[in-house]
Amino acid sequence: MGIENYLCVVQDLNFPKFDYRFKSTENKVSIFDIIRKKFVVLQPEEWVRQHCVHYLISEKKYPKSLINVEKELTVNGLKKRYDIVVFNPDGSIFLIVECKAPKIKINQDTFDQIARYNMTLNATYLMVTNGINHYYCQMDVEAQHYDFLKEIPDYN
Repeated sequence: MGIENYLCVVQDLNFPKFDYRFKSTENKVSIFDIIRKKFVVLQPEEWVRQHCVHYLISEKKYPKSLINVEKELTVNGLKKRYDIVVFNPDGSIFLIVECKAPKIKINQDTFDQIARYNMTLNATYLMVTNGINHYYCQMDVEAQHYDFLKEIPDYN
């Protein structure tokens, strides 16, 4: 499928528009990931992930150097992959983002998934998005719960 045909299928998301680099090889369309510095196959979840990365950098002013994408972690002895992590300058984790494809409904299972990841990562903030709906939480580690927010803070 050519890039033109694929772009007709890629839907608008509830994020600001950004300039993307695409390429097509072996009938697969890829999008350039500015964090991983490589082209990755464009799937619906990747479309959301790339929008979110650009949103964090352009709108929230998080430095690219503090953002990590698609890394493995071990949760309860199982290997998992997080979508996006934003670090504090001291190396602790500021934010974990869980991205879902636009057609995936955000529900309690999604929050349970990111909460399990956070038991290992200990982030201050959590974000869950399917590109259409975004949910933000601040962790209260002492009380072992999260408080919903209207927005995540900008980078200071």
